[in-house]
Amino acid sequence: MSSDNMQSASGKVPVVSLEHLSKKYPIYDSPGRKLLEFVAFRKIKLHREFWALSDISLDIYKGDAVGIIGVNGSGKSTLLQVVAGILLQNAGICRVEGRVAALLELGAGFNPEFTGRENVYMSGAISGFTRQEMADRFDDILEFAEIGDFIDQPVKTYSSGMFVRLAFAVAIHADPDILIVDEALSVGDLIFQHRCINRIRKLQKAGKTILFVTHDLSALTQFCNRAVLLDGGRKVCEGEPEEVANRYRALVFERERREAGSGSGKVATEAEEGLPLISSIPYVHDRFGEGGAELLGIILHDESGEVISDVRAGQQVNILISARFLEETEFPIVGVTIRDRMGTEITATNTTYEGSELPAQREGAVITVRMRMKVPNIRPGSYSISPSVARGNVWDHEIEDWIDNAYIINVVETELVYGLMKWEFEAAYSRVGEQEDR
Repeated sequence: MSSDNMQSASGKVPVVSLEHLSKKYPIYDSPGRKLLEFVAFRKIKLHREFWALSDISLDIYKGDAVGIIGVNGSGKSTLLQVVAGILLQNAGICRVEGRVAALLELGAGFNPEFTGRENVYMSGAISGFTRQEMADRFDDILEFAEIGDFIDQPVKTYSSGMFVRLAFAVAIHADPDILIVDEALSVGDLIFQHRCINRIRKLQKAGKTILFVTHDLSALTQFCNRAVLLDGGRKVCEGEPEEVANRYRALVFERERREAGSGSGKVATEAEEGLPLISSIPYVHDRFGEGGAELLGIILHDESGEVISDVRAGQQVNILISARFLEETEFPIVGVTIRDRMGTEITATNTTYEGSELPAQREGAVITVRMRMKVPNIRPGSYSISPSVARGNVWDHEIEDWIDNAYIINVVETELVYGLMKWEFEAAYSRVGEQEDR
């Protein structure tokens, strides 16, 4: 492909361009089968193929900070290793323009018998630096790593923290055009993590390109201007970090419900009398799903039927959710997710998980579901409710419609709560001795 064809609509040329990228690994049931295949010069096939990446296309431009997220095993680290040149893809194209510094397995190239100083120069040589170029950077590396005189001791004598600090310092001072970070910011103590974050921010301000893998969604939204969600080696979506983070939360929600079990199996074969159609949704900013059903409304009311937004610990409340089915749906599910104002998931549930499986719904059918709950003794503040409608079961289902943070409730303080919520404790004491008179 010519550089003209690689240009985006805005005229920018990507510094990382992936076209239908795929990577597979052979999986053997035993080492013996691998050996037998090898001695047979691969004329017989004794392995299964596992595709860690399948048909990934992605363009990253100079100055971009792109976050890659996904559940474990989704292909994130494999993707970074291909971009870094550590792995070679089996299909597709990977183009990278500029010097790359990869914070993957920190210190993986260090020789434990060599001193820290020797490993610094050796790592620089591997990265293409001359000895003089590394000498010019050495004092900054030593200052950043803060390992003092240990720099002239074999790294096998280092603590894990010292080892990590030196490895990060070497990688971060390579003056990269493209920085690749794979969960490296979770290592070291808090002071060192802050120093690493500040250094990465300086690289961002200098216009460097950053490819960032993390499970920390707050870091994703803080560092990145774009995000990509992977699942099962495939790209699910890309876009604004907050939108992609919401898709990730939905995916995790599905996995957790799938692993939780099917509940008691009770089937709600008859509609409950008196549940009204709810036709208002207070907030519709982030919405996604396959489109086989749509949420029509959500509301919260107390046991007397009064609509409320303020709730108190111990109060019984009802969440009413109405949905219309745009397709015939054999196994419908309606659920809710509740988060605090920082986006931390507090709880989530659905009709199937609670053991009240909904009957099959015809195309055009409209239902209202009531979720009754007792408000826990939780820290006062605002909380959001995200309703969803899906099809399938708790092991395997797909979201048809999800509205993130559709309804906001306010937990009013009734008693002092330390931390997130108050647990029930009982305190007692016993006298175990008397202080002697002096």
